[in-house]
Amino acid sequence: MAYPIAKRLLFQPIRLFLKEINGIENIPKKGSFVITANHESYLDPFFIVSAVIPLLNKKIHFLAMKGRFWDLFGDRISRQWAGCVCLDEGKEKAFRNLLSLLKNGEIAGIFIEGQRSLDGELQKGKTGVVRLALEARVPILPIGLIGTSEIARGNSIMPRLKRARMEIGKPIILDEHYNKKIDDKLLRELTDEVMHGISDLTGKPYRY
Repeated sequence: MAYPIAKRLLFQPIRLFLKEINGIENIPKKGSFVITANHESYLDPFFIVSAVIPLLNKKIHFLAMKGRFWDLFGDRISRQWAGCVCLDEGKEKAFRNLLSLLKNGEIAGIFIEGQRSLDGELQKGKTGVVRLALEARVPILPIGLIGTSEIARGNSIMPRLKRARMEIGKPIILDEHYNKKIDDKLLRELTDEVMHGISDLTGKPYRY
């Protein structure tokens, strides 16, 4: 198991907060890919992990900033056990670490909006997800999370007894762009396409 013990102690309780998961069949069974989703709650990575890891038995290397949970669990657990890649040490270093992991058959996880949305609306997507997928030449797996902010909104730590829904979209394959010059215009266009896909999954408008 990618996360020993956690399969029973963590994943199963987390799944109790998910009343519905649609699109499990869209998760690639082999190879590397980048998972991306909208972001409303600190629990979002746990929801994604609880759905994907039992199926693939592989870690998801989430891009993460050091904060109260990193401080709580410690650097060693965050990096080695959870497999997180630290953003605080520099965007380019984190990007190269994720790129190396993908080229070695691993799975990366990045919330395309960056920080959590405090009002529940979709924020402008950042281009790092698409850039990473293009350079690694791997698919993007879009996920729409609905209702996670109702479980843990803003900076609240204690989850409320609510249930969310997860919609997993079909992988986005960018192979037609692999031999093109990767410039800001291309990154912006493709990022907005991914965000419109997440908009369709969540039922929330993307206004950028």
